[in-house]
Amino acid sequence: MTPVPRPVFRCLLAAALAAGAVVPAFAAKIADVQVRGLDPVMTDNVRRSLSLVDSVGRDVSGRRLAYLVREAEAETREALEPFGYYAPVIRIERTRVPDAPVTVTVDVALGSAVRVRNEDVGIDGAGADDRYLKEEIDAFRPTKGEVFDHTVYEAAKARVTRRLAERGYFDADFATRRVEVTRADGAADIALRWDSGPRYDMGTIAFEQAPHVVRESLLQKLVYWEQGEYYHQGRLDRLRKSLTALDYFSRIDIEPHPEDAKDNQVPVTVTLAPAKRDVYTAGLSYGTDTGAGVRFGLERRYVNDRGHKFLAQLDYAQRLKTATFQYRVPAFLWLDGWYTASLQAADEQTDDSDTRRLELVGSRSGEINRNLNAVVSLHALRERWRFLSDDPLAPVEDYRYATLLYPSIRAEYIDADDRLYPRRALAGTLMLRGAIEGVGSDSTFAQVHATARWIRALGADNRILVRGELGHTFTDDLFEMPLSLRFFAGGDRSVRGYGWRDIGPRVGDFAAGGKNVVTTSVEFERYFTRDWGGAVFVDAGDAFDDNPEMHYGVGVGVRWRSPVGPVRVDIARGLTGPESGFTLHFNIGADL
Repeated sequence: MTPVPRPVFRCLLAAALAAGAVVPAFAAKIADVQVRGLDPVMTDNVRRSLSLVDSVGRDVSGRRLAYLVREAEAETREALEPFGYYAPVIRIERTRVPDAPVTVTVDVALGSAVRVRNEDVGIDGAGADDRYLKEEIDAFRPTKGEVFDHTVYEAAKARVTRRLAERGYFDADFATRRVEVTRADGAADIALRWDSGPRYDMGTIAFEQAPHVVRESLLQKLVYWEQGEYYHQGRLDRLRKSLTALDYFSRIDIEPHPEDAKDNQVPVTVTLAPAKRDVYTAGLSYGTDTGAGVRFGLERRYVNDRGHKFLAQLDYAQRLKTATFQYRVPAFLWLDGWYTASLQAADEQTDDSDTRRLELVGSRSGEINRNLNAVVSLHALRERWRFLSDDPLAPVEDYRYATLLYPSIRAEYIDADDRLYPRRALAGTLMLRGAIEGVGSDSTFAQVHATARWIRALGADNRILVRGELGHTFTDDLFEMPLSLRFFAGGDRSVRGYGWRDIGPRVGDFAAGGKNVVTTSVEFERYFTRDWGGAVFVDAGDAFDDNPEMHYGVGVGVRWRSPVGPVRVDIARGLTGPESGFTLHFNIGADL
């Protein structure tokens, strides 16, 4: 064969390159990638794994498209293995209309899942006899006969590892960590064991404040365990919660140091950054019951290094004006809480009554457990009141006066998945109080008052809210009881469709309050977007002396999940009695 001269070869190569430059390369635009035959979770995982999806909306060359289609099968197969499916049947098709965008379809038939055939999961060493760790091992999934789901397996493995650390087994490590999958048998064999090592104990607790704001001896009272007791992360979590409740600090860092342990005791450093000492508040307010108003306040988070607190607040609204002064001292004996002394003056003017009162309260609050709080208090109350009449010719009623000294106990229970917007909640309050004539009081009475709320989600967008109230007063002379201690119904937290305190035994055209109260409400909410929804409700109740005459109200409302909490606007219609009518209710605040 005669060799081609080099100059001629160069000319032929240049001609070929020139010819190729004018021939357009095949290109296609990927319009969509569809995955069929899988549930939503698997579909999402497959789509995240497909390189094809990253090219949707782009023009790709024919060679690149063919490569992406070939890779799609392997990518799909790999994306399904974490769910226990190692032998799916995958068929990939693409549209072939000239000059049209390409749609790629991935059809999947899962086939049989790989199941756990043998398992050896456990803890060796000191942790082998720890009953809480045994519970974690007993709850380990997947177990024999179940689908080998990688996600479930990894989550269970992480829970055990985390639990070991929480309970003070800082030297824990894997002794065996192996999973063998036999595709032909559709079986997985698990060998997973931990060596827990020794369990550590609680060491010294060092508090570091920069700058110093409260005595360390005060903070040490929050450490409810003794040095040398077994280590548990829950102890430190409880300490963090107690420090947060004090509201002295803007940042709380709690750091155990197992690497510095001596005699198997782990020292702990608590680093605290103080919060702003003085908090000033000012704002506008509006309540359906109280009208428009302004609010001013001053709170001193720590008055001295003993952790005392001071609060002064003025609320000046159209129908209710209050001035409150409060002094609090931290209390750690028996239960975390506060000793509180407060003085409040109030002037309340409604269409029906004129009330002024001065109340001094000394109390001790305490957290019994994470759901239950209680307050025991002693009240000294001086109150004057009279009822008003719309008839200008009617004689003006004289003021009545009451002086009462009475103890009170109040318990509050809240069990909720979210305090601000719960989807599952049960809450209630129980209050008992009473006075004896001649023991600092003008009259004798005993009173019990209970409330309850139950909330459940119905699907992703709906909730049902049920509430109830029950109260009874033991007294022979309700006429001598001040209005602030009588029971009324009506208003946005009671029976909507009636004005605030419009329901009760009547004197002329106005409610004078009763010995008893019973109210209930059922409300259904539906959210149409993440933040906006609507509600329908039925309320019922009465305040009475002897026999109830139930008042009913129905209505609709708008709901908004605002950044500061739920906002509720309701339009209600009362159905019973001459005081019924249309009412507008506006409320901001948590459901509980």
